[in-house]
Amino acid sequence: MKERGNFGSKIGIVLATAGSAVGLGNVWRFPYMAGENGGAAFILIYIGCIVLLGIPGMISEFIVGRHAQANAARAYDKLSGGRPWKYVGYLGILTATIILGFYAVVAGWCLQYLFASVAGHLQGDADYVQRYFSDFSSHPVKPTLWGVSFVLITHLVVVRGVRHGIERASKLLMPVLFLLLLVLVAASCMLPGAGKGIEFLLKPDFSKLSGNVLLEALGQAFFSISLGTACLCTYASYFTRTTRLLPAAGQIVAIDTLIAILSGLMIFPAAFSVGVNPDSGPALIFITLPNVFQQAFSSIPAVGYVVSILFYALLVFAALTSTISMHEIGTAFFTEERSLPRRKSAWVITVVASVICIFCSLSVGACPEIQLMGNSLMDFCDKLTANFMLPTGAILTCLFVGWYIPKQVVHDEFTNYGTTGTRLFAVFLFAVRYVCPLCVSLIFLHQLGVL
Repeated sequence: MKERGNFGSKIGIVLATAGSAVGLGNVWRFPYMAGENGGAAFILIYIGCIVLLGIPGMISEFIVGRHAQANAARAYDKLSGGRPWKYVGYLGILTATIILGFYAVVAGWCLQYLFASVAGHLQGDADYVQRYFSDFSSHPVKPTLWGVSFVLITHLVVVRGVRHGIERASKLLMPVLFLLLLVLVAASCMLPGAGKGIEFLLKPDFSKLSGNVLLEALGQAFFSISLGTACLCTYASYFTRTTRLLPAAGQIVAIDTLIAILSGLMIFPAAFSVGVNPDSGPALIFITLPNVFQQAFSSIPAVGYVVSILFYALLVFAALTSTISMHEIGTAFFTEERSLPRRKSAWVITVVASVICIFCSLSVGACPEIQLMGNSLMDFCDKLTANFMLPTGAILTCLFVGWYIPKQVVHDEFTNYGTTGTRLFAVFLFAVRYVCPLCVSLIFLHQLGVL
């Protein structure tokens, strides 16, 4: 068998894996949830949830992937001795491919808006901007072409391999993403009245705290770092044996959280400076914010033009770091399990994801009759993965690592064979066995509306 690729540096490991976690949800979902659920109080709870659930859950997938040095399906199969646990890996691969398909729809919108910003097509009053998004999203061809184009861009990175494709792209995309974010934060925070937006995000409002807020923070921690998709397992299979898993996990969640908070500092000051209360979802990114940028920088239109371009470039980069990781999960599977060349394996995932993307795009645009169980195909895929597949994969992984894999194997991987973190192993094992399954179960019930 051809030797597997691996990451060539520690910074490559951290940036690539952090990139898999950083996505569109960091830019709009986290800031919105923080602002609506107590600001800094929500952020503190979120950080606590990351410690309780995120880091142990991430390390669990790291252990499976690095120990097996194989794609997700083979990793679970190898560590279980051929038992049915192997289907946890298959579930992760299927979940990631479905998410890649419908995620590419919104990523394609971002790509189109980047080009529209460059061309100056987003200039106009609020009604014009709203009509622009409505006309574009309902067009029978344009959204699907942009979505498929995004899948193809992802393909071009993945097909080059781990070190020359994924790692090299991450080393470029993540610093540029961070730099763009800092520039936009600075521009936003210097606007008149920006202080209200900063206060909205960062001033604790403990009166808003409730059980529901705790569950929302827990869910955000879970989805933010891609638990349950087999992404972390797949990337960990490219880690070197000297990679220290606990520090790597800590660095990754720190980057993810920092970018989410900075995104809030980019959005809320600009919105409050023009008296706009930002809402969530596509409306924020594609309708509200274009208006905000125009109004906030109305005295210097050229600055508003540049800010709009930088913002959508930021969204494209954030989306691309995520789609690369989701694509690689399936590509690695077909390369190793079906003995296909990487190029052909990548094309399998590209074609499947493109088909899903096309039908999901049409279901929320030109062909709303494309439905499953009373939902548009895109909403159905979203709910299927978020409400069922992701929590199931995460719970099974925690049970697998906490109770099935020999304790000595888990200890050796966690501590790098006794060289680091030995005192924290018992804490990690307790979290994986009891805390993480409980937390994910609560998220599952909350997603279903039971809690």
